[in-house]
Amino acid sequence: MDLHELAVTLRSARWDWALLSAALAPIGLLPRAWRWRYLFPPDEAPRGLTAATMIGYMANNLLPLRAGELVRVSIVTRRQRGGFWLVFATLVVERVLDSAAIILILGSLALLMPVPPIFRGTAIALMVVDAAAIALLVALAAAPQRFQALLSWALGRWPRIQQRAVAAVTTFARGLEGVRSVAHTVPLFCLTILVWVCPVLAAWTMLRALGLDLPWLAGWTVLAFVGLSVSIPSAPGYIGVYHYAAALAVSLFGVSKTPATAFALLSHAAAIVPVTLVGWIYLLREHMTLGEARHAVPIETPPP
Repeated sequence: MDLHELAVTLRSARWDWALLSAALAPIGLLPRAWRWRYLFPPDEAPRGLTAATMIGYMANNLLPLRAGELVRVSIVTRRQRGGFWLVFATLVVERVLDSAAIILILGSLALLMPVPPIFRGTAIALMVVDAAAIALLVALAAAPQRFQALLSWALGRWPRIQQRAVAAVTTFARGLEGVRSVAHTVPLFCLTILVWVCPVLAAWTMLRALGLDLPWLAGWTVLAFVGLSVSIPSAPGYIGVYHYAAALAVSLFGVSKTPATAFALLSHAAAIVPVTLVGWIYLLREHMTLGEARHAVPIETPPP
């Protein structure tokens, strides 16, 4: 890499487009927080989901292995005592929905352009995991009593553990009621579209910032490649995997190595910096530290 050429490319960026791309990063988390509300059982969504989402994604930028996901659960659980497994269930459903969307987008791209083998293989592996998760969630939602009976039989020798496990499964199953509700179908569908259009728009505006006049398909390619890469737990802020995926995505449209790297660097900074700053503001409003937000005790009240 010619670092001088890279510096020239970065200096020539149009910062009005770059700032617009950066603003779209935290804005794009709002429909995700709104959609999360409809993953809870009807009329049971707790307050503060926007704050939890912002803080959780900020934590993903600072902590390894996507630990921000558990931070989100922790913050919401603080507002809803005894609901750890219910909140966790909604997060599992969200991850499954996101994985399915990424696979669908990547599959659509494969019909229009060549997809590198590394992403095809990863998508197939993720699809298998996603299918297994969907099957398990459907089975649990359809027959929670069978899971409870199975746990009771398997843990019969340890009554206290048995009681907690059965309570956890009961609460977890109730956390699947949101996605099963007919009244939630249309909002979930519309908000899911917004969840993915925002990062595509952010990618496209950053391409414009660097003078790369590429079609909208390039933004969807960046979204699919980056989304698939960061779905795997990795370093804080997805350093490395994000840059590789973003640069590879635009290189498929004839972009040379230097501007592709400049795009990866700027788009990563535009996604990380504003989300981290907004997340810290929400964390201060919650009157807690990041260390406190990382801990949630999954204590459930046993059902009568």
